Amino acid sequence: MADPRKSCECHAMVAVSCGARGTDATQSNVCQSTVHRSWIAKTFHWIVAGVFAPPQTGARDAHSVPPNRKRLRELTRSRKRTASRVGLVVAIGVLDAAIAQTKPARPVSSDQVRRGEYLARAADCISCHTANGGAPYAGGLRLDTPFGYMLTPNITPDPDTGIGRWSANDFYRALHDGVNKRGADMYPTMPYDFYTRITRADIDAIFAYLRTVKPERNAVDVNHLDFPFDIRMSMIAWRELYFTKGTYTPDPAKTASWNRGAYLVEGLGHCSACHSPRNLLGGFEKDKDFTGAGIDGWFALNLTSDVTTGLGAWTVNDIATYLKTGAGKTTPVGPMAEVVRNSLRYLTDTDLKAMAEYLKSIPADSSVLADRNGPDPTRAQGAALYSDHCSGCHQANGRGISGVFPQLAGNGVVLASDPANIFKVVLGGIPALGKYTAMPSFASQLDDHQIADIANYVRTSWGNTAAPDATASMAAKFRRP
Repeated sequence: MADPRKSCECHAMVAVSCGARGTDATQSNVCQSTVHRSWIAKTFHWIVAGVFAPPQTGARDAHSVPPNRKRLRELTRSRKRTASRVGLVVAIGVLDAAIAQTKPARPVSSDQVRRGEYLARAADCISCHTANGGAPYAGGLRLDTPFGYMLTPNITPDPDTGIGRWSANDFYRALHDGVNKRGADMYPTMPYDFYTRITRADIDAIFAYLRTVKPERNAVDVNHLDFPFDIRMSMIAWRELYFTKGTYTPDPAKTASWNRGAYLVEGLGHCSACHSPRNLLGGFEKDKDFTGAGIDGWFALNLTSDVTTGLGAWTVNDIATYLKTGAGKTTPVGPMAEVVRNSLRYLTDTDLKAMAEYLKSIPADSSVLADRNGPDPTRAQGAALYSDHCSGCHQANGRGISGVFPQLAGNGVVLASDPANIFKVVLGGIPALGKYTAMPSFASQLDDHQIADIANYVRTSWGNTAAPDATASMAAKFRRP
């Protein structure tokens, strides 16, 4: 049996040692952990000593106990020792958990948290992980796909419904490997196929920041995909075909600014996730990166150097200004307006110019030059409707009023290969952005044929060379709730 006086002496020595180190909060925590570990170690010693100590036998056990009673006692002792050893296993688990709780958490600096907040903005985490009217990062936003829909998860530090029980390694594995805390493959609605390019240090910083946001209790049932896509095993084939794991490696032949832009565009910003078309399996169409794609009924514009539908006529400064303010040769609508509002306007001018430099280097896709506009039999009707309903703001020449009403001449939304954005804007209107005035909905004033006529008129006027392919049936589809 351990001498209790020695135990007291041990605790006294720890206390003196702690006192000698000062009263700093961090040191105090370390000292308390030392005391706890000392107590835990002694308890563990006593348990082990009690379980594995050999039974004490004497003359009475050997000579005085009748044989039958002696056999019964031996069986009883054997069962007690077995039960004690089972109890020891449980005790070790409890003690191990207690020791783990006394370990001080890896320190997180305020600089790391600030950097993590900036990086989370660059990744636009808040736009997807915040439902309409919901708490920031608490999830619940619906993401529609051709295979059903998903609800975004809660990534606040709530321990039961968020990521409060996640470790930094869990978080890194999710972003870098596309595997969740339960070890299951994640769906690419969370763009881990882009986030895999982010460095470990940056992912750790984002995690450190998310640990500081307000915990929100919001349980989300994420998976609402149709059968058989709701079975996560179906992701095995998709990952084999379309997922390549790996952190971004700078190109030594390019400038530091270009590499920074590539890291932001191809990794954190995951721009191609919206601006590149996908095939029937949800993978990207080969050799069509950044050529534009449909998303949530909108059309994400061509970001290549195509002079007509892309960024070929834009300068680096034009692109950087547009990313920062939404002002420029086109207007951010739909999801892109959210990206400007929630993400890009918070980035530094240096980072925005780096992104612009990288985007300017993306070559044009010649395939989008095919099938340019032919004769438009509805042009006269479209011109009259435009004059009555649109020219007051956008002007008769389509030039708009700088900083107030966007120009339509040369506007990427108007020139896109898919006229979806025009229908969405005319039917739903758009909110104010910066100094730009809000646009009202014309859903009650114009029928589907009239909206199609206006769309074709603006797509073929003032030097615009998009195809006049808007139809009344397209307008009807977007008019439906």
